[in-house]
Amino acid sequence: MDKLTSCSPRLLAESLSGKRLLEEEILLPEKCFQVLLSTKQLISIPAIENQKGSAKCIRCGNTSAHYFSEYPCGICQRKHLYCRRCIQMGRISECKPLYIWNGAEVHWPNHPNPLTWEGKLTPAQSNAAAQLEQAVNEKLPACLCWAVCGAGKSEMLFPAITAALKQGKRIALASPRVDVIRELFPRLEQAFQDVTIEALYGGSEHQAGKSQLILATTHQLMRYYQAFDVLIIDEVDAFPFYLDKSLMYAAKQAAKKQSTTLYLTATPRKNFRLQMKLGKLPHVFVPLRYHGHLLPVPKLKLSFHLSSQLANKKLPAAFRKWLMNRQNHQRQLLIFVPKISMIEELKEAITLLLLQTGAISTTEELQAVYAADKDREAKIIQFRNRELHALITTTILERGVTFPSVDVVVLDAGHEVFNEAALVQIAGRAGRSADDPSGEVIFFHDGKTDPMEKARQMILDMNERGRKL
Repeated sequence: MDKLTSCSPRLLAESLSGKRLLEEEILLPEKCFQVLLSTKQLISIPAIENQKGSAKCIRCGNTSAHYFSEYPCGICQRKHLYCRRCIQMGRISECKPLYIWNGAEVHWPNHPNPLTWEGKLTPAQSNAAAQLEQAVNEKLPACLCWAVCGAGKSEMLFPAITAALKQGKRIALASPRVDVIRELFPRLEQAFQDVTIEALYGGSEHQAGKSQLILATTHQLMRYYQAFDVLIIDEVDAFPFYLDKSLMYAAKQAAKKQSTTLYLTATPRKNFRLQMKLGKLPHVFVPLRYHGHLLPVPKLKLSFHLSSQLANKKLPAAFRKWLMNRQNHQRQLLIFVPKISMIEELKEAITLLLLQTGAISTTEELQAVYAADKDREAKIIQFRNRELHALITTTILERGVTFPSVDVVVLDAGHEVFNEAALVQIAGRAGRSADDPSGEVIFFHDGKTDPMEKARQMILDMNERGRKL
C-alpha cells in the first residue's frame, strides 16, 4: 500500500474504512497508529477464529483443516495456526490480528455529471445498460448481463456506474484475470475523468485502495469488508473465481449488506443458468457484438495422432495447409496450446512453419506468453501494437484482451484444459473489429470432444438469437 503521509481524519477514513488489514498493511507513522488504537478509531479483531474446535480464517473464510498449518512464533514462543489459503496476501495467523476502521464515516462525493465518454450505445447495448442501471437505482441484490464476446460490456456498464456516482456511492469492478483489469483501467479513467480511480493487482502502481471507483482482481477483495455499494464482477465464470470458494467469500464480504452486485459473462456456468431459468436472478441477454456482425464459428479440423505429434515437437500437416490457404494473410495469429511446457517444446517448430508459409517474415515477429511470464504485459502490448505478428499462449489470454484483427488457432483442442467456456472465449478473440469482423477460428483435434461440440453449438445459438434482433 502507499505510505500515508497525512493523518487527517478524511484521508484516514478514505484509506482505512471498509477494510480488514494486517498491521504491516497500515502504512502510518507509529505514533499515529498508536493514537488510532488508543482512541478506538482502529479496532483489532482475531484473524483466525476457533469455533467449536475448528478454525476459520476471517479474511478468506477458509475452514478446511488442510489449509491450516502451524509455525513457531518468535514473539510469544508458541506455535500458532496460520492460513495457507490466502498466504499470497500476507500471512494470517492466530498471533496477528486484523484491524478495522471505527472512526469517522466516509462520505463519497455526489457527481452530477461523472461520465466524460462521448460514444453512443447500440440499441442492444442500450437495452442492457438500462437494465443494469435500473438494478443499481432500485438496489436489486443482483443482476447478470450475459453478453457475447465483443458485445461491449464495459460501455454497457457506464450508465450503471454513472447512476451510482450521482448518488455518492462507492463502486468496485473486479475480475479474476489481471489482464482484464489492466485493459479496463485506462478506459474507465477516460470515461470518468473527474472521479478518483485506482487499479489494484499484484505489482500495480496503485495500492492504497482509497478511491471511490476501484478496479481490482478478485484476490484483492480479500482486504475489503462491507466497503462497496455496487460490486461488479466481470468474467464471473473465469478461473479461478468459479472454483475458489475463498474468492466468492471475499466478494460477498466486500459488498455492503444493502448493495447491488452486477455479474458480467459471455459463458455463464450452470449455477447461474439455473438461477436465471428459475427466475431467481434478474438478467439481460446481448447476443450481438457492438458492430452488428455475427460471431465467427469455429472450424473443427481433424488431425490423426495429433497428441503424439505435438509430444514429439511436430506440427500437423493440416496446420500447414490451413496457413497456406488463410482468408486474410494480413491478420495476426493467436495460437493457443494447452500447457506451458508445450510453449517451449513447440516454439521452434511453429516459428519455422510460420517462416516457411510466410505468416511471419522474421523470428522477432513471434513471441510466447504465459501466466508467470515476467514480460507478459509488454508482449501483449507489442502484439496489440502489431509489433508482433504471431503470439503463442496458454488459456491465460482466453479472455480480457482485445485485438482488432486476428485469426485464432487451438492446437489439441480436445485437451481437458479446453472446457466449453474456455473454447467459447478463445473463439471470441476473433472478429472483434468492425473493420475485420470475420476472423478465422480453427480447432485442431484428434477426436471431437463434448466441450468442442458444446462451444460450437453455443456460438451458433448466439448467432441465431443475434439474427432476430
